[in-house]
Amino acid sequence: MPCKSGASYTVQPGDTLFTIAQQKLGDGNRWPEIKNPNGFSPDPSKLYPGEELCLPMAAGGGGLADIVPRGTFDALFPNRSGLYTYEGLVAASHRYAGFCNEGSLDDRKREAAAFLANISHETAGLFYVDEQNPPNSYCDPSNTAYPCAPGKSYHGRGPLQISWNYNYGACGAAIGCDLLHQPEQVSNDSAITFVTALWFWMTPQSPKTSCHEAIRTSGFGATIDIINGGIECGKSPPTPQALDRIRLYQDYAGRLGVDPGGNLYC
Repeated sequence: MPCKSGASYTVQPGDTLFTIAQQKLGDGNRWPEIKNPNGFSPDPSKLYPGEELCLPMAAGGGGLADIVPRGTFDALFPNRSGLYTYEGLVAASHRYAGFCNEGSLDDRKREAAAFLANISHETAGLFYVDEQNPPNSYCDPSNTAYPCAPGKSYHGRGPLQISWNYNYGACGAAIGCDLLHQPEQVSNDSAITFVTALWFWMTPQSPKTSCHEAIRTSGFGATIDIINGGIECGKSPPTPQALDRIRLYQDYAGRLGVDPGGNLYC
């Protein structure tokens, strides 16, 4: 059941209503504002991982749509695929209450610029939907939690080019779509494609933190490390891929009227 109001949040292991409110609303004492999708208050003693809760939007803030209006999005991505609609992005952002909705206005702008810069790099300005010339089907047979479906390819798809069976499986479980058996949904549904990108952005990538947390606490370079650090980070001189992400981030931050901050490299 979708939230009647507010933004969806999926309960994680160890969560309490207080800790959710502390992390997502900035004040643990606001936990009574968290509701079930039906509008009633959840039982604090009966939370379970995977449960959907509904968080109020930040006071005075509408998340990404407040920071990146349609005209700005169109200007940033003039040659984008028809799959990547502004409506799809905004709808997906409503599922993650904290996205571009925590901290100061500058913090929120930096997160928007960082997310848009990374998806722009991954897709050549939101032009590509599917990975070009994938070398294989990205099936990890050792992953028994999300075993590969026969005949399916888990190559990069969508704004952040989600790949590998374990990411499709975990993402699908989190957002309520069977992406393990139907990975093509990422290439065909505008709302789903952006949700996959935001799932990756907002979810800690063990042993690393989430991109959402990294941009607010460590700087842009940490988001590169989380997304593709094994290939792009720790090199001297910096890799062309990392430099392209940084160039895009600085450009988009400037267009959104915010200083990009420090720690741009990884």
